Amino acid sequence: MGGVNIQPRHRATCHCGMVELELDLPEGLVDPKRCNCSICRRKGAVMAYVPLNGLRILRGAEHLKLYQFNSGVAKHYFCSNCGIYTHHQTRSNPTVYGFNVGCLEGVNPCDLDGVPVSDGINHEVDL
Repeated sequence: MGGVNIQPRHRATCHCGMVELELDLPEGLVDPKRCNCSICRRKGAVMAYVPLNGLRILRGAEHLKLYQFNSGVAKHYFCSNCGIYTHHQTRSNPTVYGFNVGCLEGVNPCDLDGVPVSDGINHEVDL
């Protein structure tokens, strides 16, 4: 997407570097998008997805904080030091993690072309 080089195994960090993730991305960025739900429109992140076993916390698990709202199903994680959202377990498909593309080392999400917006305001689970 947009000439951005995604490694098959890619490192990701929060802003301060206290949290470090490793992601398996053999197919590059899978289903990258933004969302218009109440939390996503505030955090403004481009998200992509990996199976639960495709994301590993290498360092700083003790610095991650969990935030849940509304139905309490989705699990949103952020660094307790710098506040950066790193990843979340989704409500619509709890077998995957969404992750913050902006946390990938060497990747600028502003360089991605044509990132769609999903309608989280009218979430399919709520219909």
